Parts: sequence; C-alpha cells; structure tokens
Amino acid sequence: MTTPVNARRWTNWGRNQESIAEVLSPGGIDEVATRVKQAAESGRRIKVVGSGHSFTAIAVAEDQRMFVHRLAGLVSVDGELITVQAGMTLSTLNAILAEHGLAMPNLGDIDAQTVAGAISTGTHGTGIAYSTLASCVEAVTMVTAAGTVERYSAGAPEFPAVRVGLGALGVIVEVTLRCVPAFTLLADERPMRLADILAGVDEWIPENDHVEFFWYPYTDRAQLKRNRKVTENDQPLSRFRGWLDDEFLSNTVWQGVCALGRRIPATVPAISAISARALSARTYTGRSDQVFCTSRKVKFTEMEYEVPRAALPEVLDALARIFDRLPFKVQFPVEVRFTGPDDIWLSHGYGRESAYIAVHQYIGAPYEPYFRAVEEVCTALGGRPHWGKLHYRDAESLRTAYPRFDDFLAVRDRLDPNRVFTNDYLKRVLGS
Repeated sequence: MTTPVNARRWTNWGRNQESIAEVLSPGGIDEVATRVKQAAESGRRIKVVGSGHSFTAIAVAEDQRMFVHRLAGLVSVDGELITVQAGMTLSTLNAILAEHGLAMPNLGDIDAQTVAGAISTGTHGTGIAYSTLASCVEAVTMVTAAGTVERYSAGAPEFPAVRVGLGALGVIVEVTLRCVPAFTLLADERPMRLADILAGVDEWIPENDHVEFFWYPYTDRAQLKRNRKVTENDQPLSRFRGWLDDEFLSNTVWQGVCALGRRIPATVPAISAISARALSARTYTGRSDQVFCTSRKVKFTEMEYEVPRAALPEVLDALARIFDRLPFKVQFPVEVRFTGPDDIWLSHGYGRESAYIAVHQYIGAPYEPYFRAVEEVCTALGGRPHWGKLHYRDAESLRTAYPRFDDFLAVRDRLDPNRVFTNDYLKRVLGS
C-alpha cells in the first residue's frame, strides 16, 4: 500500500505510542460528517486524536488520523450549562468558565487533554462525592459512522454509552457540561507516614471535598493532599513558593533525580527517601482549577487501576512485595485517589465507591513486569483499568468487570456496525 502524500508520524505525550497515518483536519462539523461518510463508503477507518495524553494505543490511527484542534470554540453558555466544541482543551475550558463565574466541579491534575478525549477515556479527579468528568456531561453531539450528526442527552438509550465511549462510537464534535458556580479551595498538603494516612483516610474522605496521597516506594512515607471549599481566597500561595514546589522541585529537580535513578538504579531507594521529605507542608487557597491542576513536565509511562475502595489496603500491601521482587527499581510515587459511584456503562467507577491506584515509571525505564504484577493483583479484586492508561486486559476479561459491557457493545453495533472507528486497541478491549 502506497503511503499517502499527507501521511504524518504521530507520537503521544508519553512517547510510548506512535503511528504513521493520513491526516485529516476538519474545520467544521459538516466537514467531519463528509470525511466520515467518505471513509465509510470506501471501507476506510478513522481514528480521532486529541492531545495524545493516553498511554494506551486508544488513539493510534492505522489508516486516517483525524485531528479536531480546529473545532475548539465556545458554542454557548446557558446558566450553569456550557457547550463547547470537542477539541477545546481543559485548560481553555477552565479559563472560559472562570470568565463566566463558573467552574468544573472536579478535575484531574492535568489540564492539557481535549474535552472529548478526557470524557471518552474516563478522566477523573478525586472526591467521594464525584466520579469521572463524564458524569458532568449533559449532552454529546456526535458524527456517527453513517455520516449523520446526532445529539444524545439524558433519556436517549445511547447516552450511558456515549459519555465514556472510547472513541468507538463516532466522532464527538460538541459537548454540553453541567458546571457549578466558581469556587475557592483550601489546600492542605503535608508529608506523613503511610500508616498514619491509612489510619485516618476513612475519616478524612467524608470531611473533605477531595483527598489523595502519594506513597514513595521503598519508604514508609507519603504526601497527603486534602482540599475543601471555602468562601474566601485569603491564603494565596506566594509566587515564589508556587514556583519552588511546583516548577523547580516537582519538575526541574525531579527530572534530574529521575535521570540519575535511571542511570544508577542502586540510588533509587535513597532518592525516594529524600524525595519523600523534600516537599514541606503547605496550606493555601486558590481558584479551584488552579489548585486541582499542576504542571507535569517530566515524562513517564503510567498504569492506573480502579478497585473497590475497601480493597485499597490489600493492593498497597501487595505493592510493597512487588517492589522487592522486581528486577529494576521503581522511581515514581504511587498515586491514590477516591471517587464515588456513577451510572455510565464503561466508567471505571460504575456502581461503586472507588480507590484509584496509579503507578508510573520514568520515560525510558522498564515498566512491564511492574505493571503486569499490579494488574494481576487488581484484577483479582475486581479492578477496572483506566482506558487511557497502560493495561493488558482483553474483551473477555473486561466483560466480567463491567456489568453493562454487552449493552455498550450493542450500542456500538448500532452506531458503527462496520467498525469505521476501530483500531487494534479497540479490537482487543471490545472485540472485533
């Protein structure tokens, strides 16, 4: 097969996925519909790419790659409902919301993703009263494999599927989100012993709007983060302290530390012990999205698993044993977050309170034995892998984890019977 003239190489943010494919860059919904219809009629396939922040091959195009960066505008604001085009990034969305006195009720710690990419993969933050960002979706406008433009909202039989659709159902072109009035968060961040965090976390989760922690491998130390809503932004973080902690220590210094650990693995346990004490306690207030989201410049690969919240101690116990038997060292902290249940069919938190355990390795460092060992533990506990993070599950395995898995597949069969939007990743996790 001759490579098209406009074929381009694409690499994701983590640099662990790449492909060469013909590039499509539609400038409007009608053009998206035309391109999809042409692909369907000629037996071709289209894969939409957002910001490339998924570590799985979910966005890898094998024929035509469609970028939606030109569909990134504001459509409307109606009270607490905002409709935006699919290619808008979360950072842009947050800025627009702030201008209108609004905010997303919850966010993850990275805001570079497109709105469509974030909801389609189940991006989430932390907080037992919240679930994935997709739970904020009130309506989705999507181009189906037939080239028709359809709008799905509550009550539509497809709605529980399209909010976390993995890019398997069509091309999302607009999203309507239910937001909340802008709010301020009080952030309390402090180093603690892991045992003390685990002893107090069941009390802190209901007392705070958002709770998470980072555990440093080879140590008994962790960093606890608690956020709660307050009425006044009266303790802003100084510009110097923000730069010191979030740019210099968390990015510049951390980059050097990780590079050293990759070159000299024997130094990693000592580095982890020092890192666990490098960030001192701090308490400050700030605009919600600016507290939620931080700069992440040090590249890595990641796996994240959702498990029933009660299973968290068992996973952490297993992790300590995994660290000891790996043929290499683990350089990144383990991140733990908590969410409440939702009713979205392929949401990781479908029907239950969840703990999320995210494991990382510095870019270029070995990771597969580590990730597979973590996956084995979490799978046995009924865990569900994050769709945008590395995992090794297939459709047969995932069907047992998601009660509405076959319902999702039935919607897929109706909307894309000829698999215009498939790729090898979707064949593995959803079947062919």
